[in-house]
Amino acid sequence: MADQSTIDAINKLLEESPNRNFAESVDLAINLKNLDLSKPHNRVDKEISLPHGLGKSRNVCVFAKGEVGLKAKDAGAKYVFSDEDIDDLASDKKRAKSLAKECDLFIAEAQYMPTIGKALGTVLGPRGKMPTPLTPNKDVSELIKSAQNTVHVRSKDNPSFHVSVGQKNEDPDKLADNIDAVISGVENSLEKGRQNLRSVYVTTTMGSSVKVV
Repeated sequence: MADQSTIDAINKLLEESPNRNFAESVDLAINLKNLDLSKPHNRVDKEISLPHGLGKSRNVCVFAKGEVGLKAKDAGAKYVFSDEDIDDLASDKKRAKSLAKECDLFIAEAQYMPTIGKALGTVLGPRGKMPTPLTPNKDVSELIKSAQNTVHVRSKDNPSFHVSVGQKNEDPDKLADNIDAVISGVENSLEKGRQNLRSVYVTTTMGSSVKVV
C-alpha cells in the first residue's frame, strides 16, 4: 500500500490534468541535493521493478541465435539479432542510433558482450542501454517479461532527472505504488537516503506537476 501522501498527490494531479486524445505518460521529476555528481559512485544508475508495470509494452532487443533467439522472438522481443548482425549495426551508425532510441532494453548472450562493447559501446553506453548479459542460468523469456515491469533510473551528472511510472489511464492506487517503489529505490542508492532528495514531483506529459516529496 502506497503512502497516503503519494495517493493524495496522484489524485490531485489526475483531477487537475485535462483529458487528452492520447494516453499521457505519468512521470517523476526527481531532484537531488548535497551530492558531488562528478563522482560516478554518487550517481543514481539502477533498474527498479514497478509493482504494476508501465501500462504499456516496452521494446526489447536481443542479441542471440539458435534456440535462444527463437525463444526471445516468441517471448515478444521487438528485434533479435545474431552475432553476425553486430558488425553490420556497427558500420551503420544511423541505424544503430535509431535502434538505441526505439528500444527500451537490450539483452545479449554473455559471449557477445565483449563484441557488442567494442562495436556498439559508443552508441549504447552513453544512453544507458548496454545489454543485460544473458548467462546460461537465466531464461531469456523471463528477462523479457521482467523488462515490461522495470524502469532504468539514471541521473548521470545532473541532479535533476525524470523517470516514467505509468500511464494516466491507470488506476491511481497502482500509480501511487509505482511512485513509492521508484522513490524507495532511489533513496536506497543514495549515500544519505532521503536526505539527498531535494524534491520529487509527479507530472503528466502535458499537464501540471504536484509535489510528492
